[in-house]
Order: sequence, then C-alpha cells, then structure tokens
Amino acid sequence: MTDTNHKSKLLRRLKITEGQIRGLEDMVEKDLYCINIITQISAVKNALSSIEDAILENHLATCAIDQIRSGKIEKAKKEILKVYRLKRK
Repeated sequence: MTDTNHKSKLLRRLKITEGQIRGLEDMVEKDLYCINIITQISAVKNALSSIEDAILENHLATCAIDQIRSGKIEKAKKEILKVYRLKRK
C-alpha cells in the first residue's frame, strides 16, 4: 500500500469507525435501547467490511499484479486464495 492518498482515505475511515465504536461504548454504558445499539453495531461491521474491501482491492491491484508481472505466479495465487478464504469467514 504505497499510494499515500489511498492510505489517507483508509486512515480517515478507520478513525470514523473508531469514533463509532466509542459511541457504542457510550451507548452500552448509558443502557440505551438494545435495538439502537444493534443498529450501531451493524453500521460498524459494514464500515469495517468496506475498509477490508478497499484494502483487498488495493492489494490485488498492486501487490498481486506486481508478483504476477515478476513471474511469482505461485506466490500470487497462494495469496489470492488465502485472502479469499479469509474473506469467506
């Protein structure tokens, strides 16, 4: 991940997600309505999934492509399959 613009966007999204998690802590401490807490948890999960997708897309567009171009086909294939398996969990 060498693109500084991409990295900055990811870090910003992580900071926003961090704020959402702090908000969740506050909601639990204040014994707020469970459905509201669950809704916020769902938003955090979606945010993390979106960040994960962006990192995966960047990896495939840069690292995996570079490995293939440099003849490291087997290494690229193993990494792609590893990420695929992680993503399915």
